[in-house]
Amino acid sequence: MSHESDRITTPLTPDLLRGALELERTEHGLLPHRLPARARAQSADGDLATVEAQPSGVRLVFRTRATVIELDTLRTKMAYDGAPPRPDGLYDLLIDGLPAGQERVGGGNVLQVDMATGATETRPGPPGTVRFSGLPGRAKDIEIWLPHNEITQLVALRTDAPVEPRPDTGRRRWLHHGSSISHGSDAASPSTTWPALAAGLVGVELTNLGLSGNALLDPFTARTLRDTPTDLISVKIGINLVNRDLMRLRAFGPAVHGFLDTVREGHPTTPLLVVSPILCPIHEDTPGPSAPDFTDLAEGRLRFRAAGDPAERVFGKLTLRVIREELARIVRQRAADDPNLHLLDGRALYGEADTAELPLPDALHPNAATHRRMGERFAALAFAPDGPFAAPAA
Repeated sequence: MSHESDRITTPLTPDLLRGALELERTEHGLLPHRLPARARAQSADGDLATVEAQPSGVRLVFRTRATVIELDTLRTKMAYDGAPPRPDGLYDLLIDGLPAGQERVGGGNVLQVDMATGATETRPGPPGTVRFSGLPGRAKDIEIWLPHNEITQLVALRTDAPVEPRPDTGRRRWLHHGSSISHGSDAASPSTTWPALAAGLVGVELTNLGLSGNALLDPFTARTLRDTPTDLISVKIGINLVNRDLMRLRAFGPAVHGFLDTVREGHPTTPLLVVSPILCPIHEDTPGPSAPDFTDLAEGRLRFRAAGDPAERVFGKLTLRVIREELARIVRQRAADDPNLHLLDGRALYGEADTAELPLPDALHPNAATHRRMGERFAALAFAPDGPFAAPAA
């Protein structure tokens, strides 16, 4: 039987982590970032600073014979005035690629958000410990997926047997960028967001740059994609531009071209898949912005509504239908000179037939069952033998 005095503390180093683009040393430990410091410095948006530090797709990866694994972390959990409390983030344990346990951690900070004004307040709290025990004593590959919806500072890793980095398996690397739907929204857990599910089904290494509310064609995000080594790239464009009411049609087309031009500077021939928005009935023909429905909020349910006016489409205000048409035109035009550029209509992942069976609970974000459906469909479509991400011939 192992005892606490037998625990081995392993330094938390970059070779034990996947899915983070940068690691910041803080007073508490190691904070994974999904945007590099230079990109973070080019936005004064506090919301972006929060979501890029939520480690969607980030996981500890190592080999060990340990039967007990303890991870000390300091979390920052989101809370919204007037809304029901959000569930604690989950840590998913995978052993040799298969689900093997889930745990939560207590303590930590709380970031309180007033949705009416955007004002925030942080209430500090102590670190907590997530513990997995009773694991098989054989040599095994371990993955611990960090909560996709909580900022997580890694404080210490302890085990009852030595830990070593997992050797490179030669799997292809997939770099994905998108909105809160790609970030994870209401997925059941970090390894069951739709990108994580798709990556697991086809055996690729995921780096998830899904940034809730911030898939906005920002040049610094394009440069991040450009500068990140990868074998496959996908960018899911549309919903945030509508629900933030950020730009008009005149600006949208050139912004998409500029974004793709920047990505192509670093990856001139890499398979690049543009994914248009999934179906979202409130914004198919009604422009943004999206607004919380405070009537439902008062009843303990968070829902959104489209606050724009359909008549404003004539002035270039964007809807999802307009964005899909424009993305199709742009990809068709560019693909004449770029045979590795492809388009996937987001409604193939979640469309009209899905809304009756699996409606969007808050009118914007898919639930856990829909994440699973989207992950399965993306894997089947993008990674098909004739798909844009088809495996190279042996």
